Formats: sequence, C-alpha cells, structure tokens
Amino acid sequence: MPTLLLVRHGRSTANTSGLLAGRTPGVELDELGAAQAAALPARLAALPLAAAVHSPLERCRQTLAPLAAARPDLPLHTEERVGECDYGDWTGRKLAELNEEPLMATVQQHPSAAAFPGGETMRGMQARAVEAVREWNERIEREHGPDATYLVCSHGDIIKSLVADALGMHLDLFQRVHVEPCSVTAIRYTPLRPFLLRLGDTGDLASLAPREADAAHGTPRAGGDGDAVVGGGA
Repeated sequence: MPTLLLVRHGRSTANTSGLLAGRTPGVELDELGAAQAAALPARLAALPLAAAVHSPLERCRQTLAPLAAARPDLPLHTEERVGECDYGDWTGRKLAELNEEPLMATVQQHPSAAAFPGGETMRGMQARAVEAVREWNERIEREHGPDATYLVCSHGDIIKSLVADALGMHLDLFQRVHVEPCSVTAIRYTPLRPFLLRLGDTGDLASLAPREADAAHGTPRAGGDGDAVVGGGA
C-alpha cells in the first residue's frame, strides 16, 4: 500500500497569538509560516508524489501553494474529513482561557471522552480522519500502484490522531505525540501493519525516496528514524 506524507500546515497567525483557531475562516500563515511553505518543495524534491490532499482551510491551501507552483501537474484534492477538529464553542478563544476550563483536563488526559460544546468529539475527529486516509490509500494504490507516495496537508490534532492509529495507540495517548508546523510525518501502510517512518520531521526528506522493499517480511521501502493539540491553535 502507499506511503502517506502528513504535512502540518505552516505556522499561522493563530499559533502566534495563542488562539484556538479551529475552523475559523481567514486564519492564514504568518511570515514564518509562509517561509516554511516556500521551503517545502525543496524538501520534497526527491520524492515522487501521486497526489496532494488537503484540508479545506486557508492555512493548508497556503502551505501547499508553493508545492503546487513547483509541480503544476500534481493533482490537488480537497478533503473535508482531514479538516480541523470542530471545537464548537471553543473556536476562536484564547488557549490561556481554555486552560481554566474543566474540560481541558479531559482533553489532555482522557481525550476519548472529550466532546467539545457545540462541536464534535475527539473520537469522531479521529474516526473520520482514519476513514479518509484508508480510502485515499486504496484510491492511490488503485490508480498509481502500491509503491506510490501521496501527501495530506492537515492540522496538528488530526495528524496526531492518525499517528496514534498507525501505532496501535489508544486515542488517550495521542497527546504524547507532537508535530511542529510544516513538519512531515511519514507512514508506510502495508497489508499487515503500518510503519511510522518519520514523526514531525522538519529537515531533509530525501531518504524517503522509493527503494526496494523486503517483501518477505513486509518491511517499509523507505527507511530512517523519525525525528523526535488541542495543539497551539492548530
């Protein structure tokens, strides 16, 4: 099955102002975030990409804009199911204020029980994102072959929940995962189990370029160690 590159959007104005942006329209990349996005094409230059899938929010579209300009033939797809968590009444509020809410302890310590007032549950967030990735895996493999690589640009909590799923971790442990803005997390899916190839990598990605897999053992075809929300206004 394909290799998935999970790209968190570049740093946004909400990240720097300490807001839980959620699905607030008009949240864009800040100056550093734009620079991070501009550097992404060079970081991915060695990797053939079958497609790029992205959250519908502006900050994800802006993150992929330089890559789309560098690769005009790269198919781009909007996917609602990898959009930001619906934080409901928490959307747009200061994280410093939300830290005083009793629910925040649940979000951090027992997220599988967390339901945002007027929004969705964290279980529901993970379920829709996992369903989307599994369906895209099948589509990419069907259209481009089992060794294809594709990219999904999304948000911190979405990416962390997908990593938890790939590692067989309970959602209650996903807050132990951290991904920086514009970092790349790589998961190689196989018929038996996924392999986490990178986690929150902000550097060079050339070693993820395709090479022969050990078909007998189901090991990943690209190697290397991973660099090692409600996630800061993701």
